[in-house]
Amino acid sequence: MKRDLYAEVSARIVADLEAGAAPWIKPWAATPGANVPCNAVSNRPYSGCHVVLLWMAHAAGYRRQALEMGGHVRKGERGTKVYFVKQLEIRKDADDGASTRLVPMLREYTVFNVDQCDDLPDIVTAGKPMRVRSPDARDDLADQFLRSTGADIREGHGEPYYVPSRDFISMPSFGAFKAADHFYGTVFHELTHWTAHGSRLDRDLKNRFGSRNYAGEELIAELGAAFLCAEFGFDGDLRHAGYIGHWIELLKADKRAFFTACSQASKAVDYLRGLALSDPTGVAA
Repeated sequence: MKRDLYAEVSARIVADLEAGAAPWIKPWAATPGANVPCNAVSNRPYSGCHVVLLWMAHAAGYRRQALEMGGHVRKGERGTKVYFVKQLEIRKDADDGASTRLVPMLREYTVFNVDQCDDLPDIVTAGKPMRVRSPDARDDLADQFLRSTGADIREGHGEPYYVPSRDFISMPSFGAFKAADHFYGTVFHELTHWTAHGSRLDRDLKNRFGSRNYAGEELIAELGAAFLCAEFGFDGDLRHAGYIGHWIELLKADKRAFFTACSQASKAVDYLRGLALSDPTGVAA
């Protein structure tokens, strides 16, 4: 029987959610400086769903090319599955001419952590230096990133939320949060919603409250915040624990929903990075 990779991954995510854990939250506090999994040869970070799958395995720092770097995976070590969506070009000949279309195909690969390999170069095993910051103070780099987006973020206005019709983000004051991690995790969540505006990535935010679409948008915002927290070295937190039941329902109804949310969250973070890179001050996490 042919395996259904979409269903397998969704089942893994649902199992974690049913156990009361969001798999995109927990791992990186124990691995400072190596929060975003990346390729050992190109140093290119992974993105989308396989970031979360590697985090689920406590695998921040997973690499694929041990042999290319002169090392090898130790005998008996077990890898972690990651999934890449490849675009397969389908050509169709018709009476009025040939046409092509792109069909997404999910492919499975196995990766191993650097800790499971021997004889790798020091440049691979050393990892990136940890960024030192105060857990109770505002973070200059993160604040600079927020300013570089141009988002209208109004602090000291009660509850955190994004208003699409007026295109602004409301945030409580920094001092209202238990720690910097909570403040930045929350504002990153709302900033991901902000990218959905029609003038930006144009995700549907209409009639969303209480609907499956709303659960999907909240999942995108949760993942976007998780990706940004990892980049800036903040400990992630679950912004909307009450949505776990809705996410379980969503993933059970649509086996591709998690992949879609991860893809949209990655697009949102890439969009925000683009704004930061185009800013004259040159923000970089």
